[in-house]
Amino acid sequence: MAAALAALDEGRTPERSVLREAVRALLTTLADRAPGRSVEVRVPPYGAIQCIPGPRHTRGTPPNVVELDPTTWLELATGRLSWADAVAEGRVRVSGVRADLSAHLPLRPND
Repeated sequence: MAAALAALDEGRTPERSVLREAVRALLTTLADRAPGRSVEVRVPPYGAIQCIPGPRHTRGTPPNVVELDPTTWLELATGRLSWADAVAEGRVRVSGVRADLSAHLPLRPND
């Protein structure tokens, strides 16, 4: 993850494999810290998880979806970008009343 963040901090695009690993690691951390199946978080093309306690979704498109690009996900998950700013800038697409990750981000190492 450090290599991906260093690249972003330098204004470079991380290598695809480095970016993929960082995205997946942070998605796993979110799923571990906010277990549940009421919200689907999608970071195409690298991964998607279900998280947040609440009504479980089992078929079709979930009613609560958060979708964002890999760079935005890294910035949000590590605190380089706030949820409010990402939403206001249109960098996050959300649907559903539970699709707000602000209470769960950033993902601090000792949380």
